[in-house]
Amino acid sequence: MTPADDRTGWLHKLARIEDYFAVAILAAMVLITVAGVLIRWFTGESLAGLTRYVQSLNLWIAFAGAALAARTAKHLSLSTGALLQLQERTRVLVSGFTSAIATAVTAMLAYASVQFVKAMSVSTEVLAGGIPVWFVQCIMPAGFAMMAVRFAIKGNSSWAGRAVALVTVAIAFAAGLIPEGDRGIVLWIGSVVLLVAVALGAPIFTAIGGLAMVLFFGKALPVPVSAVPLETYDIVSEPILVTIPLFTLAGYLLAEGGSSKRLVALFRSWFSWAPGGTAAATVLVCAFFTTFTGASGVTILALGGLLLPILLKAGYPERFAIGLLAASGSIGLLFPPSLPVILYGSVSHVPIDDLYVAGALPGLLLIGLLVVFSVAVGIKHGIKREPLVVSDALKALWEAKWEVALPVLVLVGFFGGLMTIFEAAAFTAAYAFFVEVVIYKDLNLREDVPRVFVECATLIGGVLIILGVAKGFTNYLVDAEVPMQMTAWVGSNVGSKILFILLLNIFLLIVGCLMDIFSAIVVVVPLIVPIGLAFGINPMHLGILFLANLELGFLTPPVGMNLFLASFRFKRPLTAVYRMALPFLGILAFGVLLIAYVPSMTTWHQDPAEVEAPINLDEELEETPALVLPDNVDLMQMLMEEDDDSAEPAAEPAPPPAEPTP
Repeated sequence: MTPADDRTGWLHKLARIEDYFAVAILAAMVLITVAGVLIRWFTGESLAGLTRYVQSLNLWIAFAGAALAARTAKHLSLSTGALLQLQERTRVLVSGFTSAIATAVTAMLAYASVQFVKAMSVSTEVLAGGIPVWFVQCIMPAGFAMMAVRFAIKGNSSWAGRAVALVTVAIAFAAGLIPEGDRGIVLWIGSVVLLVAVALGAPIFTAIGGLAMVLFFGKALPVPVSAVPLETYDIVSEPILVTIPLFTLAGYLLAEGGSSKRLVALFRSWFSWAPGGTAAATVLVCAFFTTFTGASGVTILALGGLLLPILLKAGYPERFAIGLLAASGSIGLLFPPSLPVILYGSVSHVPIDDLYVAGALPGLLLIGLLVVFSVAVGIKHGIKREPLVVSDALKALWEAKWEVALPVLVLVGFFGGLMTIFEAAAFTAAYAFFVEVVIYKDLNLREDVPRVFVECATLIGGVLIILGVAKGFTNYLVDAEVPMQMTAWVGSNVGSKILFILLLNIFLLIVGCLMDIFSAIVVVVPLIVPIGLAFGINPMHLGILFLANLELGFLTPPVGMNLFLASFRFKRPLTAVYRMALPFLGILAFGVLLIAYVPSMTTWHQDPAEVEAPINLDEELEETPALVLPDNVDLMQMLMEEDDDSAEPAAEPAPPPAEPTP
């Protein structure tokens, strides 16, 4: 059954209900946040209860979107499976295998979520209006269960394959009965199976979530599988994570409306007079869109079809044009309101506004390198330059005035202290909606807007579910003292800061090539921050270096995401896209090395004494386990007690015999 097949009969009605449910959640997140800010501005009264509702809605859009992604087969996965040239029969077997593993993992996550909600049901915590928090959390088991059913059905074209998926679920639950001390074989077999499945195309979240549950299960002191949904709830409901769906919604509205055409016309009219001006305009307009879409691939998919014909018509070789678009698909990642910067700041506890300031010069450096290369290619190939017509340039600026004003809204609102970052995200989404629907009327309210909201929710669900289970996996690593062990090993085997930075660049490049940027931040940042501190690397410098390397990883063969997106969008063989992207990979790698070995580019705005302040490594390592939020400790203990049903209650001592009455 293909994703389109469920659009008939009662399944069609169910799909429409599900779509409008996601639309309603996203719309409510924007409206509630904007209303709360306006009330605060005009009355001076802060309504904290509204913020709690928006956090709860973020949890709901995560699971509603993840269910949509399972329905349409759009969960984020590694691109390695596409490298294999498989025959149809083998492809069906591989699809059945990955489907069975995904079904088993999500079924286990659904069971774990039931245990989590059951433990939380004894809590008296409520939202404004008396709604229990545990009721909000019920979306977790429901969402995971719906995904499990869809993985079983859509990943298999026959009932035999679906039966295999159900058997795999039964095996997974049966493994949970293995007593402590005999679980080593489960740990090794489970880990290998999960890694093979994700390499062949299983959704990334199933591998990360499955590994987290397997590792917790195999511990000497077993932790209930409820620990994974606990961490999923913890991170997805954080206020800072609300920015992801809101900024992504703004990016989708701009990309699906006419903003792309107006911005391309704007940059072309202002820069096409220079050698390589059209290519330079391409880099700039891609950077603008990437800041709002978070390097999610939307830039290449939305702008590629528009920009490639323009570049070819201007006289640029196809090899250069496609390579430039692939490289520019993530080029604006360091500028506000970039989502990866927000997430990195949240995970590493580095101020987000400081990270944006620190990333300004490195971001301009990477853009500048691509622009300089574009100018050189333009001169080499004698690309015809268009004369600068001031009246046309001013007209293009006027037509794109609403888009040009959008970054100003974010910068003034956030850096001016008028709004928090997630409130600025809500205003950005509302602004983009108003511009595209009301002012320009590029999007029809009844036909286009629901489609855009559903597509946005689908992407959001895939990302937020990964973040949730990745937090559970990271919690295991911290609990097992992996960061401390890695720091000790690196400290005893890598004696030079210069060598460490080089090895860190290579490691992060591989991570960026194999993992999506959001899960990489949640999993890898807690591992490298203590090591960076041990070598005296400034936290701002480490953060920008981390993000710049992951940005470069999108362009790194064999499985860089931008390469696959470019191959799909421009219908060119993947190996051909590799060759097209190599010059740009080398140029950007040079820029990343400059960022790595010239830390003043990221620390120029800090006080020199603060930058060079001595670091007490012992204190930093002691603080590393605090990545588990303190308010989760009691709940974790509750879950462990809930899970330990076999323990006999201790017998109370018998009362002493009564004294005889005289």
